Amino acid sequence: MREIEGIKNSGIEIGLYTLGDIVPDPVTGKAISAGQRTREIMEAAKLADEAGLDVFGIGEHHRLDYATSSPAVVLAAIAQITKRIKLTSATTVLSTVDPVRLFEDFATLDLLSDGRAEIIAGRGAFVESFPLFGYDTNDYDALFSEHIDLLLKLNENERITWDGHFRPSLRNAEIAPRPLQKELPIWVGVGGTPISAARAGRLGVGMAIAILGGDPMRFEPLVELYRQAGIEAGHVLEDLKVGVTGHGYFSKTTQQAKDEFYPYYSNYWSYVNRQRGMSGGGMSRADFEQMTASDTALFVGSPQQIVEKILYQYELFGHQRFMAQIDIGGLPFKKVAEAIELFATEVAPIVRKATSK
Repeated sequence: MREIEGIKNSGIEIGLYTLGDIVPDPVTGKAISAGQRTREIMEAAKLADEAGLDVFGIGEHHRLDYATSSPAVVLAAIAQITKRIKLTSATTVLSTVDPVRLFEDFATLDLLSDGRAEIIAGRGAFVESFPLFGYDTNDYDALFSEHIDLLLKLNENERITWDGHFRPSLRNAEIAPRPLQKELPIWVGVGGTPISAARAGRLGVGMAIAILGGDPMRFEPLVELYRQAGIEAGHVLEDLKVGVTGHGYFSKTTQQAKDEFYPYYSNYWSYVNRQRGMSGGGMSRADFEQMTASDTALFVGSPQQIVEKILYQYELFGHQRFMAQIDIGGLPFKKVAEAIELFATEVAPIVRKATSK
């Protein structure tokens, strides 16, 4: 395995994340309620915690076809039924949230969870939150830049004086409560642009890369750019943590995993493409077979194949965390629970051991 000089290597963290999508099951044609979806998310987190996974994340969308518009609230509920698993947003749409409110919510979550709260902040793949909260999509990047600057300052200081363009100024403002941790771990979600990777490095925060398919090798320059920018900005390599996130599904054999997951993954892309205003139906079986090949970044297969894929990416990136999204496209919770068990018992231990050498 690749060793990154300057980083203490004790094995990578393994976890799960969900966006809380609500879509009809392509087999039964039925969709569950937002309440049931939320309860199933909580149960998935409880299973992940009991099985020994390291981190659980919840995404943010402001649409009727998603159940989680407030990750901090759902994570606070999860904190009460779990013991050790880290709890993170995945991803907070930072451009359209008040950083003060965001920090206070997650500082509260940190107190409720005995120090397990984290934030993954990003610009978001959808823009419905901009008109909802009174922001202009033309300020997409400028809002993120200003809000991440403020969020990091809030994380460092109990009192703050700050001036910005989009938010009212702060004058010796008390920021309460303070988290149990000295500072909340903050990551920036990156979709694949060099500008975003370099910014994350300069800020000295973790970088969570979304790799949803194709050859993962194309992201290697992005990781190098992130680390180079961080070092040039004066940050130590040990603080420049890389996380990889991606879609996945696990079963006893690779063929079984593909057969079980294909209808739901095709269903997922069908409605995501419709949300983005794109025509066409779901994914063909031929395209799915290509996407799940052994040299791609779509984590669908047997435990052995998933281990091999994660370790191949570890050779490329030397990353510190891997998180999979498995509950998509209307996949029944019974299948989600079975996949969590396989992931925790037959994938995570082998990956941790191999990456701790």
